[in-house]
Amino acid sequence: MPPRLRNFIGTLLLIALVVIYALVATTVAVAQLQESSWLVHLGFFALSGLLWIIPAMFIISWMARGRKKRSG
Repeated sequence: MPPRLRNFIGTLLLIALVVIYALVATTVAVAQLQESSWLVHLGFFALSGLLWIIPAMFIISWMARGRKKRSG
């Protein structure tokens, strides 16, 4: 697959990941944390704000895989 196409697909996947993940995290927070303290909210959003990085790393490494083969 050409690197430009791989980057384009990866970019679309990253945008979709962020949007969908934010919607899911917010929905979970609204449904489950209504009566919780601000400290629980802070912890939930801190954790959920960092967890999206794991699937994003896989997408970015997939995007970079095409460049590694060409430069070798």
